[in-house]
Amino acid sequence: MTIIDRDRIIGEDFFDLIIEYRTYTGPIELFGEEALHRIDEIYAVLHVPVEQFFAEISNVRYAEIPLLFGLTDVTSLDASRVLDLRQTTAFNLRGEGVIIAIIDTGIDYTNPVFIRPDGTSKILSIWDQTINTGPTYQEANFGTIYSREQINQALASDDPLSIVPSMDENGHGTMLAGIAAGNDVEEENFYGVAPDADLIIVKLREAKQITRRFFRVPNNVTCFQENHIMWALRYCNQEARRLNRPLVICFGIGSSQGGHTGRSPLSVVLNNVADLPDTVVVTSAGNEGNLGRHYYGVIDPTIGSNTVELNVSENDKQFAMELWGNPPGIYSIDVLSPSGEYIPRIPASIRVGRVISFIFEQTTLYVDYSTIESQTGDQLILIRFDNASAGIWRFNVYGHGDLATGFHIWLPMGNFISENTYFIQPNIFTTVLSPGTTTYPITVTSYNPVNNNLYVNAGRGYTRNNTIKPEIAAPGVNYLAPSLNHTFQAFTGTSVSAAHTAGVVALILEWGTVRGNEPGMDSNVLKNHLIRGARRSTNLTYPNRDWGYGILDVFKVFENMRADLGF
Repeated sequence: MTIIDRDRIIGEDFFDLIIEYRTYTGPIELFGEEALHRIDEIYAVLHVPVEQFFAEISNVRYAEIPLLFGLTDVTSLDASRVLDLRQTTAFNLRGEGVIIAIIDTGIDYTNPVFIRPDGTSKILSIWDQTINTGPTYQEANFGTIYSREQINQALASDDPLSIVPSMDENGHGTMLAGIAAGNDVEEENFYGVAPDADLIIVKLREAKQITRRFFRVPNNVTCFQENHIMWALRYCNQEARRLNRPLVICFGIGSSQGGHTGRSPLSVVLNNVADLPDTVVVTSAGNEGNLGRHYYGVIDPTIGSNTVELNVSENDKQFAMELWGNPPGIYSIDVLSPSGEYIPRIPASIRVGRVISFIFEQTTLYVDYSTIESQTGDQLILIRFDNASAGIWRFNVYGHGDLATGFHIWLPMGNFISENTYFIQPNIFTTVLSPGTTTYPITVTSYNPVNNNLYVNAGRGYTRNNTIKPEIAAPGVNYLAPSLNHTFQAFTGTSVSAAHTAGVVALILEWGTVRGNEPGMDSNVLKNHLIRGARRSTNLTYPNRDWGYGILDVFKVFENMRADLGF
């Protein structure tokens, strides 16, 4: 395998493109293969000089530009009956022998919740993608890997960071790892779900500035790039295979980009990993359900169009939004600015790229049509705002013929945009973020176990092609978890619920794989166990777009196996 120069891999002078190098060679023919960086048997990254990328941008497909992901956040074990399971003598499951991988902002490895009673770490390795001074994951050729031996040496030192300088400056990854596998701290009323599990940690690199600029994501928000996440996933899977241990991969990140059908490169790789035996992927649904960032429009056949009203805040000068048309229809738009300046309908074509400058506004719009987007086959209209004027923007969306029935539009997720930019008539459904739209992984939404109410901002299903997501609801409101500075605080969000569920899955893998009761379970098998054991209200029909199949109840999972287990 050719080793690509690290400066090209991480340098801001190179734009990363994700390509299916064995089935579509167009980008290789366009840019050459000297910077072809293979991830697996399907995907590779082309590291293209920035000026060359922009010179050929009209020939680059949307799916080849890495999506950008943010954090899906802003009680208890009793709610999921984990403690009932521990207190049953036949089980006493605590995650022993199972690996939980956290792909996020890193970890505070000095926190006592990650240190065993003998003073050693429960972390098997940390791949810090942001540090480039030590041995790395060779296939990726960036970042530095710190072994358990190095971490233990650091913990025994008076200056741990001089030996393992990896830190979690954000705290999100530390929180996820603590919920899933932290030690019990009874005096703080904190209990990790699977405290005897081991951890593999990947601290993700922040996305390249040039990719942020392309999608108009602010520089001051935490933002990760799709190809870096794909490398992290591959690393965690290979480490678990090398150690011959069952693996749970927890994702507390999400993106509102893409077609919301689970067809992005990351989703394809996730499906492949999630389908492996003794391997389960758990991901969060996201927190976009009640923020007004999704619009669904039905084309009125009497007038052939639908009017979308978007309120833009003074604080959001740059952002992007994506319109995905229901197949097999063809769609086009016109634009009315807050000052009343009208841009006539932009006709649909196979590929359209328009730069629109306004006379009475300082705004520039970049409007790109892809009538047949390469991953989904559906139409995408990508609209990017520069120096957006505050106020109400109106877009008429037109359908061509009787096949154009409706369309979705998504604004950026999380803190990629302020809460004061929103659709006037939003739709709360189809707001599950990628990779939560991926078919095989278990997608988790969040509820408050105190009152059994769904978290108000939880992402709602289904996917755009009506795959049932989320599948399960888990505690995620005011959840006590480790924070930075070795303290505890309450966290809320669907990534909290995903971490809780990842810990529960580790308990089931301990019973099934480590103890030999049901070896070989993959994500679909685990998902079906959780669905069968879920608590359901008599007042609701299941599955539904809010709760999936119901509330997580791990004890009931085992009650359903009573005949086989003989207890």
